[in-house]
Amino acid sequence: MRINAVCFRLCFRLLKHSLSLSLSLSLSLSRVSVSVASFSTIFDPRVKSWWYVLLLSAFRLPSRAMGQTFRKLFDSLFGNKEMRVVMLGLDAAGKTTILYKLHIGEILSTVPTIGFNVEKVQYKNVVFTVWDVGGQEKLRPLWRHYFNNTDGLIYVVDSLDRERIGKACAEFQAIVNDPLMKNSAILVFANKQDLKGAMSPAEVCEAFGLFNLRNRRWHIQGTCAPKGEGLYEGLDWLATTLKEMQASGMPTSVGGSAISR
Repeated sequence: MRINAVCFRLCFRLLKHSLSLSLSLSLSLSRVSVSVASFSTIFDPRVKSWWYVLLLSAFRLPSRAMGQTFRKLFDSLFGNKEMRVVMLGLDAAGKTTILYKLHIGEILSTVPTIGFNVEKVQYKNVVFTVWDVGGQEKLRPLWRHYFNNTDGLIYVVDSLDRERIGKACAEFQAIVNDPLMKNSAILVFANKQDLKGAMSPAEVCEAFGLFNLRNRRWHIQGTCAPKGEGLYEGLDWLATTLKEMQASGMPTSVGGSAISR
């Protein structure tokens, strides 16, 4: 009985949301119908999947529209969000190692990325589509092609490479000042913290002038990619920040909707 009560409450919420969604799709009220026969079937104990009958009888939509409506409905009920993130940084900073550590929890033998890698990474109830774009100098002019509709930037810094920290900073500033990235949340991974002589996150923060960023959401996180240290702490900040921005009505990307709904 308790299970039935829970299912009934869920169906009631599904019905309410489905009606509002169908109206938002500009469907006429005449296409929304609930028949008495369907309701009598719902409560028939011989029908095991009574909640499914309710959902089918709640509204009559074309199959494609119904699929889109159900996807949006379950996303709104359970809070799943999809966010587009681009991960950039100079070559050998550890971007691909970080991507696959997050994606499959393992360290793969990598070679310099020519082009890009893309994977979906789920953290809690957030699905990140992460684009790992090659950081070699000849590829950097192509970075801008990945900025459209980007909700978040993960910039990976080789904290041990003091000689190129100025170059890494210059590329970072070019990214965050690009018009297509003006709304994106910024997460900086100060990578290779396990190596002797690596710059601390505070040193990287100062070198990058993060405190001079105005009206931007940013965070710097020390990481050790092979061990996974700091990676999920950074993702936690990014997921929380983007959801807060969405809830307050702040845009997180340029070129489309702020966050997939």
